[in-house]
Amino acid sequence: MTELTNREGLRVPDVTFATRKNEQWQKVTTDDIFKGKTVIVFSLPGAFTPTCSSTHLPRYNELANVFKQNGVDDIVCISVNDTFVMNAWAQHQEAANITLLPDGNGEFTDGMGMLVDKNDLGFGKRSWRYSMLVKDGVIEKMFIEPNKPGDPFEVSDADTMLEYINPNQVKPQPVTLFTKPGCPFCSKAKALLEQKGYSYEEIVLGNAVTLTSLKAVTGRDTVPQVFIGGEHIGGSDDLANYFS
Repeated sequence: MTELTNREGLRVPDVTFATRKNEQWQKVTTDDIFKGKTVIVFSLPGAFTPTCSSTHLPRYNELANVFKQNGVDDIVCISVNDTFVMNAWAQHQEAANITLLPDGNGEFTDGMGMLVDKNDLGFGKRSWRYSMLVKDGVIEKMFIEPNKPGDPFEVSDADTMLEYINPNQVKPQPVTLFTKPGCPFCSKAKALLEQKGYSYEEIVLGNAVTLTSLKAVTGRDTVPQVFIGGEHIGGSDDLANYFS
């Protein structure tokens, strides 16, 4: 196995990333990302790969507001992929709270001592999975996955990072609500959730999700229908009662 390097106390590598925004090439430097800021970085083997798409990226995106409440300015995902792949993945994941950076040549990853050989999977050189907390360009803490075969995912997750930053932080419960366009009660429920600091997943009734689906899941035929932490709360009035 490749020797993995813990770089706590050291500066991040000085690298320029080639990114593509609004159909234009833009160069993003290490200073642009880290100077004067507190930044969480998590790095992974590849965009669109299973663990990265199902768990690693979505959970950081979900907890982004909580991290910001605890002094984090930005959350950055780095992978040895080109900018077109990373942009497509960001759009696919709807990861609006995460900055996805393409380390296409592996320069940053190599400078971190995390460039590993994934030839057995046809990946070539890729990043080992890790996360770190960086303050003004200096690495305060690293969580490096154990050096063993496969793609371990044990310590670089968002919850482990949040536990390090603030062990007393209460984690938000997942919230889902069923809505339909033009529904004033749906707007009222969403405004209340936002006022209380809850992020939510909105499922809009339409072709894919029908009134029949709503009845099957909730037992009701009105919107909104709100779920918090797996518990069916009900409509907008029920939600107001829940918070009161």
